[in-house]
Amino acid sequence: MSSGTGATGSGWNRRRFMSALAGTAAVTALPAPAPPRSTPTSSTTAPDQAVAPKEHPATGQRPTREPVGPRPLYLGTYTSVDGGGKGIGLATYDSATGKITGTGTITGVGDPSYLAVHPDGSTLYAVNEREDGAVTAVRLADRKVLGSRSTGGAGPCHLSVHPSGKWLLSANYTSGSVAVHPIDASGALGERTDLVTHSSPAPGPGQQGPHAHQFATSPDGGHVLAVDLGTDTVYTYRLDEGAGRLTETSRAQTRPGAGPRHLAFHPGGRYAYLANEVDDTIAVCAYTPSTGRLTIGEPQSTGSGSGTNYPAQILVTPNGAYAYLANRGHNSLARYAVEADGARLRLLDTVPVSGDFPRQIAFSPDGTLLFTANQKSGTVSVFQVAEDSGELRLTGEPFASPVAVCALPL
Repeated sequence: MSSGTGATGSGWNRRRFMSALAGTAAVTALPAPAPPRSTPTSSTTAPDQAVAPKEHPATGQRPTREPVGPRPLYLGTYTSVDGGGKGIGLATYDSATGKITGTGTITGVGDPSYLAVHPDGSTLYAVNEREDGAVTAVRLADRKVLGSRSTGGAGPCHLSVHPSGKWLLSANYTSGSVAVHPIDASGALGERTDLVTHSSPAPGPGQQGPHAHQFATSPDGGHVLAVDLGTDTVYTYRLDEGAGRLTETSRAQTRPGAGPRHLAFHPGGRYAYLANEVDDTIAVCAYTPSTGRLTIGEPQSTGSGSGTNYPAQILVTPNGAYAYLANRGHNSLARYAVEADGARLRLLDTVPVSGDFPRQIAFSPDGTLLFTANQKSGTVSVFQVAEDSGELRLTGEPFASPVAVCALPL
């Protein structure tokens, strides 16, 4: 997460800003890195949960079965800030009511600020958002930490699993680079196969360097895209699925100072929506699957009015009819109608998140619930999503979770 003001020249100035936003004291010294592969530790008070659906709409994929009974929920946090968590939070949620119940913690994973699950549901991955950045794998059957691997950069803040299930993609915010790691048959990570630093174009207004904020695969699976807030650019790469190497194929630039943060694709695969953190806008983008070229449209309103606001993340409903944008500052979810087969967004309304600073949002596997991780209030809110209208209804009191920066429902 960046400040939204561009004051991010030193990587750990960013961490101090993050701490302040969370309502905690700034950290002047970082704890030791997460335990190495040979000494993983874990603890949990939760019983084993059912295996997750094979695919998950939060990653742009569709579920293979409907959730039944209590479902697992994994919670990301910062462990090296005052008031932060102790590792990856464990919880369950009722798939009908959205009620969350805390069940424990997976320890031995430092600063797990963003989480993703393997397509087969067997392994959870977390960034370790520290100066010596790393990514960690956790086997879900027994909550065993399978080990960590260096990302080769500082402050990794996003990761995703390639649809093949063979590669982990991560974005190093502070050093402005993206990394690729192989995933073996057990779900564990191998040594990094590639690292690309965004050395051009020059940083945007108020930025001192590149700041990679997202690294994810296009719906067609042919390209991987990196969103960089510092250079106002979305980079498109081809991934060599045999060697795990990246080759840049194109790049798309926003207007100077937009500060792009997060990209979400329409299910049709021809359009995507880009949240610009610094200038508080959202833009429709055309996407060409054959080349991976992204064409960024005109900026649009986030519904935040004249107050200070930093857009965070976008979700698109599985049927492609509605999109939601998390607004940090305005503390709302903006609801858009998706029109013209994905080519247009029309702002409908904003709904309060019943929390402070919604850092990340995610759908349940069937798309009927929407979760918001509210960083400053340390809560997770849950909304029912009306299939016909896309309207959101808060399901109850938000769930308390220390420095909640990611909620991943399975």
